Amino acid sequence: MNRFYLRPTAFVDTPVGFDGQVARLAGGLLWHAAFELIESDGDRRISKRLVPVSEGGSLPDEVQPVLQRLAAPRPPLELGSRTIRLDQPQVAAILNVTPDSFSDGGANFDNPEAAADAGVRAAGEGAALVDVGGESTRPGAEPAWEGDEIARVLPVIERLARAGVAVSIDTRKAEVMEAVLAAGAAIVNDVSALLYDDRALDLVVRAGCPVILMHAGDPRDLHERTLGPDPLLQVYDWLEERVAAVEAAGVPRAKIVVDPGIGFGKSLADNLALLNGLALFQGLGCALMLGASRKRMIGALSGEAPADRRLGGSVALAVTGAMLGAQLLRVHDVAETVQALRVWRGLRDQALTGP
Repeated sequence: MNRFYLRPTAFVDTPVGFDGQVARLAGGLLWHAAFELIESDGDRRISKRLVPVSEGGSLPDEVQPVLQRLAAPRPPLELGSRTIRLDQPQVAAILNVTPDSFSDGGANFDNPEAAADAGVRAAGEGAALVDVGGESTRPGAEPAWEGDEIARVLPVIERLARAGVAVSIDTRKAEVMEAVLAAGAAIVNDVSALLYDDRALDLVVRAGCPVILMHAGDPRDLHERTLGPDPLLQVYDWLEERVAAVEAAGVPRAKIVVDPGIGFGKSLADNLALLNGLALFQGLGCALMLGASRKRMIGALSGEAPADRRLGGSVALAVTGAMLGAQLLRVHDVAETVQALRVWRGLRDQALTGP
């Protein structure tokens, strides 16, 4: 049976003067004038065409629920006393406390005070969330034992929570999740989409916390390439299944964030296709996180620049994500990304209020 997909496209600077011709995307700062209607037979695209927003009622019945999810505002993330609004792009700061991080070479390893200071500094620079990880997920990295991972992240998260910083935990392991949620972490960010550890889904349901579900090659081999000729639709289908399963288990869709997993089990061409088609994922009705900061694809497109020389490319991808509807941008370089987003926001505000 053939399947249809909707990708918002033909974005405009402002809805002013275009009544009935444009639609607001996910209650945010973006308006678009058309949908790309994609038809697939399950293995490949067999057709695509542009449909003006004004003709949305004529779209196939199958995509009418998607049409509603594309327009529905994304509720804020409620994190105890903290609230993260999702009607505009927000920055999540990456804070690795591993000995072998690809991006910083372990700069914050075995020094909880310095790591926490870096997290507080990131919050001061404008990060709405600090994402703490104690296990490297770079290609070839050895899995960390739960005890080691907890020992790395727990004292950092305790310090950040006491300082009033909103914290997420980047882990695949239920034991780690349980320990740090009790210590003040408020969101679980699982690169395996709760598939690596059989206990993880139940724990997240019982905790009642938001969860970030990322697509990767395989729960136990994150960099195994499993994608076929149409990575955009394949990743969408996979995330759709995971969202449905997690929602059925008891996590409200409003608390689910999806991440297409740039760089995990994907070629350069796959990553570029996902980024170009990023707005498609808004059809899942979840907040969207983009984590492309300092990724290898930037080096591949810029003369093999090493990880510490990828700032320009990282900011470019973050702004691209904002322009395609990503609500959360996971980055290493907080101050530079926040500045770029503030300039972008200024442009949006002028378009909404200007002639």
